[in-house]
Amino acid sequence: MTNKDQILAIFFKEYDKLKSEQAQRIGFRDNLLYVTLGLFGTVISFAVSNPSHYYALLVIPWICLILGWTYIVNDEKISAIGRYIRYQLVDKVKEHTSYTDVDTLFGWEVAHRSDKHRKRRKIQQLIIDEITFVCSGAIALVTFWFLVPQPPVAVTILSWLELLLLIILGVEIFIYADLAKGR
Repeated sequence: MTNKDQILAIFFKEYDKLKSEQAQRIGFRDNLLYVTLGLFGTVISFAVSNPSHYYALLVIPWICLILGWTYIVNDEKISAIGRYIRYQLVDKVKEHTSYTDVDTLFGWEVAHRSDKHRKRRKIQQLIIDEITFVCSGAIALVTFWFLVPQPPVAVTILSWLELLLLIILGVEIFIYADLAKGR
């Protein structure tokens, strides 16, 4: 095996490992939505079971913040792996093979980003993410404020802090939405 062949083998092994990590992160990220919905159901059923449990609604924004941030981090790493493959690994392989057609070298990395419905799907996913991780936390806060009109000052401050953090999370979700199309 020549030095050139060994280097190419390393690149393809790197590609294989990156795709494996990407697949694991996709599974983890997607399961976060189900876990979030399950936790919402659990907290809400407890909160509405007795008026003294209304304070449990303040847990929902924290669920949104923690799982939403974890969702964003994983989603960004998934996109970063794709960008690395499309822009750097492709160039490394091109350089060692003199192959110039970047659209067919690791073609799936470009093809799945180029279909005509990508932007619409990404916008729909952005809306779902915002509803799941931001709106549901805000709804829990508004519901709490409606059901508990005179909470202690510390609880009121905490709830406004939660709202502020949810707004920041909403902005971050929008920033990392990756609505771009093509390579």
